[in-house]
Amino acid sequence: MRESEARLRVLIEQLPAVLWTVDKNLRFTSALGAGLARLGLKPNQIVGMLLTEYFNTTDPSFGPISAHRRAIAGEPVTFPVEWQDGSYACHVEPLRDVAGEVQGAICMALDVTDRKKLEEQFRQAQKMEAVGRLAGGIAHDFNNLLMVIQGYADLLADRLPVGDSLRRNAEQIQTAAQRAAALTQQLLAFSRKQILAPKVLNVHSVVADLEKMLHRVIGEDIELQTSSAPDLWLVKADRSQIEQVIMNLAVNARDAMPKGGRLMIETANIDFESEISHSPTVLAPGKYVMLAVTDNGCGMDAKTQAHIFEPFYTTKEKGKGTGLGLATVYGVVKQSGGYVWVYSEVGHGTTFKIYLPRIEEELSASGRDRNTELRSVPRGSGVVLLVEDETGVRELAREYLEMTGYTVIVAGDGNTALEVAAMHAGPIQLLMTDVVMPGIGGCELAERITALRPEIKVLYMTGYTDQAVMHQGILDADAILLQKPFTLATLAAKLRDILVVESLASH
Repeated sequence: MRESEARLRVLIEQLPAVLWTVDKNLRFTSALGAGLARLGLKPNQIVGMLLTEYFNTTDPSFGPISAHRRAIAGEPVTFPVEWQDGSYACHVEPLRDVAGEVQGAICMALDVTDRKKLEEQFRQAQKMEAVGRLAGGIAHDFNNLLMVIQGYADLLADRLPVGDSLRRNAEQIQTAAQRAAALTQQLLAFSRKQILAPKVLNVHSVVADLEKMLHRVIGEDIELQTSSAPDLWLVKADRSQIEQVIMNLAVNARDAMPKGGRLMIETANIDFESEISHSPTVLAPGKYVMLAVTDNGCGMDAKTQAHIFEPFYTTKEKGKGTGLGLATVYGVVKQSGGYVWVYSEVGHGTTFKIYLPRIEEELSASGRDRNTELRSVPRGSGVVLLVEDETGVRELAREYLEMTGYTVIVAGDGNTALEVAAMHAGPIQLLMTDVVMPGIGGCELAERITALRPEIKVLYMTGYTDQAVMHQGILDADAILLQKPFTLATLAAKLRDILVVESLASH
């Protein structure tokens, strides 16, 4: 009997929970279990203490007190309680003697703190997934509207003489539409995990293009200064993502200077082969372009700096920050092959230094004048069957096609397109169709028209990313895609590649 009692005591003492009993007056008569250690208690340390004394309340509606009173009255109760930074799932039963008379209550409390944290993370992941799907849908629909705005602004600017005030207005619409397109791409990237689209660029030119917007973001009470090395090296990165990095750091700096201050954005060439002793320890030797963002705001202590790149970590008050800004900065920089380093002192401001590897290539042609591109687009010939359910996009694409020399047959849906393809007497060189449409989608439409006209080429239009369309199994990996919103020059170049190049290859 003594051995059995000893084994039972060992089991209870090592139980990963807390097991206690109370008498009818709610006074502890025992308290055992390994879970006591988390509460800073030793076995039976609280014996003799009232439940109300331990929980420091006499409120009869307080969960543990109410549950124990009901148990003493003969009713088993399961209840949760948050106590000393932990979460516990508790079950209390009437404690009876050999005659069956209730003498008090016995309760087991299981520590579920870690499980609740995992559940919260899972809920957060589900919420982010739902937000991602919503953002992707909004961005896809907005792309159609944006393409119409951007396309007609391009055409208007091309038809107005240089110096005309109306042309300057059209160019402002062009610029705004391009920035809006970049924002929709970020929404699509967030929702569909889009792969970055790196191009060779000059980081200082990105800063210069953002300068006017930065002034509006940081406000009049913060002085903005920029400087750059005269012969700044080039890097290969996604321009819209680098813009996002700069904007995020600028917004953080603004929040660190609520009474005003100074924001400095510098770009410079750094050779860590010749300056290896001064390089951050985790940075590989080599040539880098440094982008430094410095403020003279409140600064951060070492504890805060250790967490700033973690998703959802924020020092801002509730409703003022998502905790994603610096996590986004870190992710973009690392995916671009770079490194971000922070130095800060409380009361003396903060400096973020971003190092991007130098690239030995020529500057991308993406910085050329858009109106020059419009006047130099390649021309072609042939018949194009254009299928698009969005009226504005359909009309703009038709005008683009006709401007570049093609004869266009339009259809607003898949059924109409099938009828047109069957009834048209002459050849049709190209089917240009939206991927996602009501009724017959682009993929099914292409299969059915190809069966009627085996020689026809197919060009798909989509507002989703290439990766999203391929990964969802909507299209084959070798399908030719045109990303919305597209310009006249982009469309003309794509058509030249499909029709002219393939025609030459067949001969």
